[in-house]
Order: sequence, then structure tokens, then C-alpha cells
Amino acid sequence: MSPTVFRESGFRFYFFSREEPRMHVHVQSQNGEAQFWLIPEIELAQHIGLSRHEIDEALRLIQEHENEIRKAWLKHFPS
Repeated sequence: MSPTVFRESGFRFYFFSREEPRMHVHVQSQNGEAQFWLIPEIELAQHIGLSRHEIDEALRLIQEHENEIRKAWLKHFPS
């Protein structure tokens, strides 16, 4: 299961249900995907196929929606 947190600007922001416990979010677009850590700070963990522009845009959106993403994480992973 991989619940979607939100979609914006051609990106899907989501979690994988059974994955690493460190808070992070996955981002997918038609060109590729990336993973961003949220702790200790927001930073790119890895990416495949995304341009620098797409990575920067995804980062901007994560920063803009940080509280929403964190709340969704805590709801989805309550432990």
C-alpha cells in the first residue's frame, strides 16, 4: 500500500507502507521519482530520472506542505 499525501504540479507525494522508519516522502512524476528525508531536515535522499528543475520544484512543494506531510506520516505510521 502506498497512500498518496497530495498531488500538485504533476507530482504525486506518497509513502510506502512497509519501509524505513525514518520520516520521509516519495515523489513521482512522469519523468522519474525521488525520495526526500524529512528528519533531521528536508533533503534529497535519492532520485532517478528527475531533472534538477523537477527536484527543486519537488523540494519547494515539500517545504510548502511540510506540516501536512508530517501529519499524514504520523497518522499512517502511528507508532
